[in-house]
Amino acid sequence: MNIRVSFAIKIITSMTLFLIVGQSLFAQDQRQQNLEAQRKRLQQDIKQINTLLFSNEKRKKSVLTQVEDLNLKINVRRRLIRVTNEQANRLTQQINVNQRSISRQRKELEELKKDYSEMILKSYQSKSGQSRMMFLFSSENFLQAYKRFQYLKQYASFRKKQGELIIEKTQILQQLNISLIDQKRKKENLVKENRAAEEKYRQEQNSQESLVQELKKKERNFISQIKNKQKKTKEINKEIQRLIREAIIASNKAAGGKRNSKVFRLTPEDKLISDNIEANKGKLPWPVQQGLVIQSFGRQPHPVVKTAIIQSNGVTIATPKNAQARAVFEGKVMSIIGFKGSNPTVLIQHGNYITAYSNLGEVYVIKGQKVKPKEIIGKVFTNFETGKTELKFSVFKASTPVNPKTWIYRM
Repeated sequence: MNIRVSFAIKIITSMTLFLIVGQSLFAQDQRQQNLEAQRKRLQQDIKQINTLLFSNEKRKKSVLTQVEDLNLKINVRRRLIRVTNEQANRLTQQINVNQRSISRQRKELEELKKDYSEMILKSYQSKSGQSRMMFLFSSENFLQAYKRFQYLKQYASFRKKQGELIIEKTQILQQLNISLIDQKRKKENLVKENRAAEEKYRQEQNSQESLVQELKKKERNFISQIKNKQKKTKEINKEIQRLIREAIIASNKAAGGKRNSKVFRLTPEDKLISDNIEANKGKLPWPVQQGLVIQSFGRQPHPVVKTAIIQSNGVTIATPKNAQARAVFEGKVMSIIGFKGSNPTVLIQHGNYITAYSNLGEVYVIKGQKVKPKEIIGKVFTNFETGKTELKFSVFKASTPVNPKTWIYRM
C-alpha cells in the first residue's frame, strides 16, 4: 500500500509540473507567434522598399532623396534585427526550460519504473507464497471474502493504470525531446538570418554616412528644398481646409442652419454614411492596392535634416508605377483641386468626414459623382526623375485633419 501511495503521489506531482511547464510554454509560444508575424511583416516591408524605392538605381536621385530612402530602409532593418533577436532570446529561454523539464521528467520516469518494478516483484512473491484462492478461502466470513475479492480486483486495475501512466510519461518525454530539437533548429536559422541582416545593416549605414557627409556640405541648400516643399504642401492643405469650410457653410445654408457651424448639416442619407464610416474606423481599405507608408502624420523632424520640421496632415504612401488610387469608403466627390506646380487632389465627402487623395497623375471622377468603396478615382503620379510613385492621403473630420493610420486597416 505504501508503494501505491508513493507511486500515486509521484504521478500527481509529475503531471502537475508538466501542466505548469505546458502553460508556460503556451504563453511563450503565443509571444513567439506574435514576433514571427512581426518579423514576416518587416521582411515584407523591406522587400517593398527595395521594389518601390531602390529597383531602378539608374534614375538620378538627389542626395537628399537617397538619404531619405536609405534612412527608411535602415529603420525597418533595425526593427527587424531587434525582433529577430528577441525571437532568438526567447527560444534560448524555451530551450533551457525544456532541458530542465527533460532532466526532471527523465529522473521521475526512472523512479516510477523502479517503484513499479518493486511493486510487481512484491506482488509476484505474495502471489507465489499464497494463491488468490487460498487468500479468499481463508476469510472468516462472506463479507471479508467479498472485501478481499474487491481488493484484489482494485489492485489489478491499479497496476494496469500504473503501467499506462509510465507509457504516457515516456511519450511526454519523447515529445519534449522532439520539441527541443525543433527549437534548436529554429534558433540556428534565426541567428544565421540575423547575422546576414546585421551585415546588410552595416553596409547600409556606411552608405548613409557617406551620403550624409556629402549632404552636410550643402545642408543649407537642402534645408531650403525642404522648406519649399513644405510651403507647397502647406498651400495645398490650406486650400483643402478652405474648400471644406466653404462646403460646410454651403450645406448649413441649404439646410437653414448656422453659417458659422464647424460641422456639416447632414441629410439622413449623408448621416448614415457618416455613422457607417465611424463604425468602420480601423477597418477601411488602403487607398492603393499595394503600398508602404514612408511619411507619417503630424508634426515631426525631417528624418535626415533634423533641424527642419515637417507638418504632415496625412501620410505619404509609396506605391508601384501605374498604381491606381481608390476611394476608401462610399461617398461623393466634393472637389478636385488643381494647383500650379502640383498634381491634382481629389476630395471625397463621407458625411461629416472627408478623404483627400493628392499627387494624382490622372483623375477619373468628376465633382458631385458618387463613389463606392475601392472604386478607382485616378492614377497616382510617377516622378520621371526619381522613378518614385507616391500618393499623399489624408482624412479630415469636418475641417480638422486626423491620423489616417487609425482609420485604415493595418496601416
